[in-house]
Amino acid sequence: MNKSVIGGFAIGTIVSALTVFALQPGNLNSIAEAADSDTYRQLNLFGDVFERVRADYVEPTDDAKLVESAINGMLTSLDPHSSYMNPKSFRDMQVQTRGEFGGLGIEVTMENGVVKVVTPIDETPASRAGLRPNDYITHIDGKPILGMTLSDAVDKMRGPVNTAVTLTVVRKGADEPFDVKLTRDIITIKSVKYHREGDIAYVRITSFNEQTGELLEEAIQTLKKQIGPAKVKGYVLDLRNNPGGLLEQAIAVSSDFISEGEIVSTRGRHSEDTQRYNARGGDLTGGKPVIVLINGGSASASEIVAGALQDHRRATILGTRSFGKGSVQTIIPLGSDGALRLTTARYFTPSGHSIQAKGIEPEIQVEQNTDPKLKKRTLVTGEAELPGHLAAEDGAKEIAGSDSFVPTDKKDDKQLLYALDLLNGVRKDAAFKSASSVSAN
Repeated sequence: MNKSVIGGFAIGTIVSALTVFALQPGNLNSIAEAADSDTYRQLNLFGDVFERVRADYVEPTDDAKLVESAINGMLTSLDPHSSYMNPKSFRDMQVQTRGEFGGLGIEVTMENGVVKVVTPIDETPASRAGLRPNDYITHIDGKPILGMTLSDAVDKMRGPVNTAVTLTVVRKGADEPFDVKLTRDIITIKSVKYHREGDIAYVRITSFNEQTGELLEEAIQTLKKQIGPAKVKGYVLDLRNNPGGLLEQAIAVSSDFISEGEIVSTRGRHSEDTQRYNARGGDLTGGKPVIVLINGGSASASEIVAGALQDHRRATILGTRSFGKGSVQTIIPLGSDGALRLTTARYFTPSGHSIQAKGIEPEIQVEQNTDPKLKKRTLVTGEAELPGHLAAEDGAKEIAGSDSFVPTDKKDDKQLLYALDLLNGVRKDAAFKSASSVSAN
């Protein structure tokens, strides 16, 4: 089945079926017969150039890499989000969207040529084995990491569940490096984080993978029990710096706040490609006020959720303008040769509004930074500024993205504090949709 995705995933971390036709080498003859003469000549030109490069380039060439680069060049010329994924990239993408993999449960980075532990994830082999933040991993199963890329090292630490791996660790305060033997387990990427802020339920969604809808429902139910269903003053749904993910999960998340009606529609090249997606389930919050936080790093699936809740007047959108990615990419598997990520549709909010190259405009604008120098360093390049991006629908004015800075210390987070003050009744704002202005459906 082809999968529709509407966003990306952060580098270093860790779907509705559409009819498509994958280009296979064996199909070239039939394609040539159907193509007009100009297209046929261009295909011959490609073959001539390919053979000339193979024969006369100053050094021997890798045929597979040449073809892969040619395919990628064709796709990236369409828009910034279409691309070819080789088999490894395709496997990595599948791991990210599933939100589960066989591994150790550590967030890592590369420092001075070795792997540095950022943090072990709770209740994983890494945390049970006692790995700590700032530990350095120098060897994996006795093989030195020096010279590996971070991706290579992560690949070696991941593997089938119930298999063992030995890490050599250097720890500050320890006299010598020591070995830690771990058994790989199923690691779930927690795309939903939550806690209570007094009588307010705070939920942050970091991406939209296959686990997100289920984890959100768990978060809402847990917070209602902790606070008491009748005492919950409202919900803060934090989508800041969420790059997007799976279309079906954006619909599932929206459905937890909206009981009925359209969530999003997608429109492809042909009128018959239009699809509409409606709310399913029911409003788990019982109609309590909701404030959605967005910023310049909120893209794609995040914008679908924010747009749906905004159009249904189910939530108050607070923060700064979102990224403006209003297109859907379909993942088309190519057998053992990887997969094609192809932009196949634009999406529209329930009111028929396209956010492509424009973004979602918050009802309450709250900037984090007032220092012009700091703002310049943290400004996100929105969809409108990406080379080769799809134009805004019907020639509408395109608008650049906004600031994506989120302070690590809550006391400095102006957007979150503003939302909490509104829900606590400490601050008033005419744009805020209080409990009396929303429908529980």
